[in-house]
Amino acid sequence: MTISKKITYLIILVFLGVSAYGALKFLADASKINHKVSYTVSKPINIEGVHDKVISGLDITGSGKDCIKLTHCYNITIKNCRIRFSKANGVNILFSKNVTITNCYFENTAAGVYAYKSEGIKVINSQFKNMQGPFPKGQIVQFDEVHGNGNRVNFNKCQNILGLSHPEDAINMYKTNGTPNDPVQIIGNQIRGGGPSKIGGGIMLGDNGGSYMLAKDNILVDPGQYGMAIAGGTNIRIINNKIFGRQQSFTNVGIYVWNQHKSVCALNTVSNNKIRWTDSTGKANDSWNNGNCGKVIGWETNIWAANINANILPVNIINQQ
Repeated sequence: MTISKKITYLIILVFLGVSAYGALKFLADASKINHKVSYTVSKPINIEGVHDKVISGLDITGSGKDCIKLTHCYNITIKNCRIRFSKANGVNILFSKNVTITNCYFENTAAGVYAYKSEGIKVINSQFKNMQGPFPKGQIVQFDEVHGNGNRVNFNKCQNILGLSHPEDAINMYKTNGTPNDPVQIIGNQIRGGGPSKIGGGIMLGDNGGSYMLAKDNILVDPGQYGMAIAGGTNIRIINNKIFGRQQSFTNVGIYVWNQHKSVCALNTVSNNKIRWTDSTGKANDSWNNGNCGKVIGWETNIWAANINANILPVNIINQQ
């Protein structure tokens, strides 16, 4: 950003009521955003029992291995990395605590981030392109028996191009539990593209049970067989999301609630969402409530057949290569 542009923006921000300190901070943050990351080529990383470590600025190709594998680690930050071309996971987190992944770029991995029996896992402000699967992989993020406080999947971008990828659920919460005071957050993500899987879709909550999750302000366009779902569990909330799906050979339903497991399914909320979904036969199929999760709080507040289309997201949402 040139000096003249900085001065112009500073005057505008102050005129709009932003403090001088706030305006200067905004410009500093903007400069960081525009700063290009330079990468150092690295082999896959496999660490165990490590703590208080930052992994930054690496370009990692996994081939047949996880690009980054953490086992029994804690207080790890992975930032500003490019993680690509692996038949395994981009980042594999096992039995670990307080792991943050931020501002990273994932492409052509079997799955992006997989976390198992871990706590305090944060995947933030990262981009994911063309997850390859095959099933049971194919997610940009999967939490598998993740628990406790501080679990986040926020402000990420996912683009799966049909024919160049084979995703399942973009985001999957399997046997995962937040806490009453700090639910698992899935907030502000953008998901474009999915299929041709007949079971995979956008955001799956309560897979094989789980509790205390909040999926809010996400935008999904053509994410697969379904848009968002609660497949079991308790105290799960789907609030204020936008979901659009055009007719494709694999499309089914925009949003659904259906307990598919032996776990308890109750006290869940689906409210104030905007959905427009067309199934594979060409019929509108915005929602389905199987009725085996008790009363779904807020169901009547959703806008079915909403006035939305594929333009709720840009055609290309990935801006880093």
